[in-house]
Order: sequence, then structure tokens, then C-alpha cells
Amino acid sequence: MKGPKGKYAWTATVGEKGQIVIPKQARDLFGIKPGDTLLLLGDEEHGIAIPPQSAFAQFFGTVFDGKDE
Repeated sequence: MKGPKGKYAWTATVGEKGQIVIPKQARDLFGIKPGDTLLLLGDEEHGIAIPPQSAFAQFFGTVFDGKDE
């Protein structure tokens, strides 16, 4: 699907065990490797988001250090 530069959309199917497969293009783009742990954020009105590691690293830095990096 063609969209604005830097914006992407993929689909994933949920298996019987509730697992999803992240498309290869997305794994490559975001450097997701087997064994990585991902943070899923959920909002009942807006859905689920999986932020890149850099986003939650900055968030946790702000929470634990008390300053914005």
C-alpha cells in the first residue's frame, strides 16, 4: 500500500494461540530480531500500538530520571 513518506501499513493474522507474525518488511525496517521483547500499548478507543524501542527508552528515561532526554 502506498502512503505518505515514512508511513506504513501492514496486516497480520492472529493464530489460535493469540500469536501474530510481524511482516518481514516491518521487522527489517525497525530492527526487530527473534527473542526481542516488544512493548504493546492499548487503548480501548484507539487500538494497539507497538512503539519503536527508541520511543519507550526515552519514556522510561524520563520516568526514572525525572528529566526529558
